[in-house]
Amino acid sequence: MSEITVHVTRAHQVDNPYFYIAFDVPEATTRIDVTMRYAKAEDCIIDLGLLDPRATGYPSTAGFRGWSGGARDRFFVATDDATPGYIHGDMPAGRWQVMLGLYKVPADGADVFFTIDFDKAKRKLEPPPARTYPVRKGAGWYRGDLHCHTYHSDAAGSPELLHEAARQAGLDFLAVADHNTIAQRRYFHPHSSADLVFVRAMEVTTAAGHANVFGVDDWIDFRMTKPEDAHTLARLVHERGGLLSINHDKPAIPWNYKLPQIDCMEVWQSSWMAWNWISLDRYQKRLASGLKIAAIGGSDFHQPARLMPEGPLVLARPTTVLWLEEFSEDAILAAMKAGSGYITESPSGPHLALTVNGHPMGETVSGPVSAEANVRGAKGDHLVLLDATGVLIDEPIESDEWIGRFSGKPKTFLRAEVIAKASRDRLLSEFTAALSGRSLPWQLRVADIAGQPICRALSNPVYIEG
Repeated sequence: MSEITVHVTRAHQVDNPYFYIAFDVPEATTRIDVTMRYAKAEDCIIDLGLLDPRATGYPSTAGFRGWSGGARDRFFVATDDATPGYIHGDMPAGRWQVMLGLYKVPADGADVFFTIDFDKAKRKLEPPPARTYPVRKGAGWYRGDLHCHTYHSDAAGSPELLHEAARQAGLDFLAVADHNTIAQRRYFHPHSSADLVFVRAMEVTTAAGHANVFGVDDWIDFRMTKPEDAHTLARLVHERGGLLSINHDKPAIPWNYKLPQIDCMEVWQSSWMAWNWISLDRYQKRLASGLKIAAIGGSDFHQPARLMPEGPLVLARPTTVLWLEEFSEDAILAAMKAGSGYITESPSGPHLALTVNGHPMGETVSGPVSAEANVRGAKGDHLVLLDATGVLIDEPIESDEWIGRFSGKPKTFLRAEVIAKASRDRLLSEFTAALSGRSLPWQLRVADIAGQPICRALSNPVYIEG
């Protein structure tokens, strides 16, 4: 057993928010146990992770063995198993590193105490789970949630519970994007099926912004320390054939890095009341500048230790709906990148499909346009069509099967929204009831919501040339 004490300071934090404690692992070790102790407080929060001898400085492509952020103060890694958030497997002898994230450090610094235990008992070497490739034939609209969490990062609930929540919500696909780790795949890889496809994901989580990586089996190094590291992140993801999406660009965790080459943007996260009008405004401005970025949504639901009933603050609120020619992870990723779909408030929320000159969402057309927005399930609300200059049409939806039409020359793009009018009071009442008497979350005040339109669905754009 090794005992180590370090004193971390704000000077360390300024120099590098990641602090490393090296230790040597003997030959034939099959399990390592690490325990951390410090005086946790409002101004003292230290994250925890592990690197093996294959790791390098940023950006590393190997050596990641786990991350639990501030959710845990102990973990183990072995050849056959590991604490949630950590990676089991080969245990090479040599110089390993406990990795600390200096999230909050008090003015006088903090003493952090570690015990590290090594075990050489005989254990199997369990391989990592293999990715499966389920396919369901048949074109159509498929529903999913592209952002949620399990106890492999900072949620209390297991992957099994989240899986059950997805079934309860009637989802077709789910992206489990635990913070800075890919350990959750040891459950979700073997359980991906043609009934519920799991999309590979990881949330790159830093103090200056969060981003989701989709469709990559490898761990992506999250240890960004400079604004320009966002471009390195994009390169790492795209070299591996993945998609990059910035998350919840709004209070209280906006994207404060330079904007890299992104494929998607999480325009709607959790309840619409969670500042999402700010995310949407930033998306609108990026589109107006000429960028082509697909809009996606995700609940950011952190699965509790019990299955929750359906409601406005659980999984699949909002739901991303994609048109797929066949149902598979590869088809989902392609549709996400193309923007072949829309976001709606829930699995049963309004349907919103925009076509321009006969072309679906995500495509590019030229010249004068003739557009149709097909809306279902939003009678009494309003259909809004927008281009780079702002609102072009704002009209009432007169029936539950409604087609809004527009002809003209929109600038740069055309997209659609369903805005609550007849349903506004009901949606506010359901949101308030779901809080169960608690104060408003996300640093919101009632006045912040009162003056804002409530979006029920929003489409991806069709891009306009000429």
